[in-house]
Amino acid sequence: MAKKKFYVVWEGNEPGIYSSWTDCQLQIKGYPNARYKSFKTLEEAQQAFGDGPGNHLSASSKKKPAPSLSNFKEEIEWKSLSVDAACSGNPGKMEYQGVDTATGDQIFHQQFQLGTNNIGEFLALVHGLAYLQQQNDTRPIYTDSKIALGWVQKKKCRTKLPHTSKTARLFELIERAELWLHKNTYENKILKWNTEKWGEIPADFGRK
Repeated sequence: MAKKKFYVVWEGNEPGIYSSWTDCQLQIKGYPNARYKSFKTLEEAQQAFGDGPGNHLSASSKKKPAPSLSNFKEEIEWKSLSVDAACSGNPGKMEYQGVDTATGDQIFHQQFQLGTNNIGEFLALVHGLAYLQQQNDTRPIYTDSKIALGWVQKKKCRTKLPHTSKTARLFELIERAELWLHKNTYENKILKWNTEKWGEIPADFGRK
């Protein structure tokens, strides 16, 4: 009988720790430059997930140094809003924020006891759209999440996170966000941040 393994997905559709290869594959399949590794024990996996991939993947699999944004001044729409989310464990303590792309100044920030990175990315986008609408501001919004972008376009947060007492407030905001998307139109373009070329999005929490 094959020994039990635990799989850490640092970068994938839903980063986290998985107890089967099948579940791990669902997170890395179709995800560009997914970063993951198996461990013999849950304790080792938890430690590795917290450490980040830098100490556990070979040099050949490490990311290249972040490029300087000054090299892409003409490609980036600086008069814009950038949003991103971070999660300590997935699910785990989650937060998201929106910042001015050019200056990095924080415009909004929310924290939750329990959530996922994808939910945070989705809520951040809708929060950004609602904020800009209130300001009569038609500038675009950058996100680095294909999943969140798809959810916003479909006006539905397709999360599998259980609805419990710990996630009650989160699901209340998800419902409000979905309702807002159904009742409102917006002129703002939602742009995909080119992380591979430009480095991390300005709203990144710097925990990778």
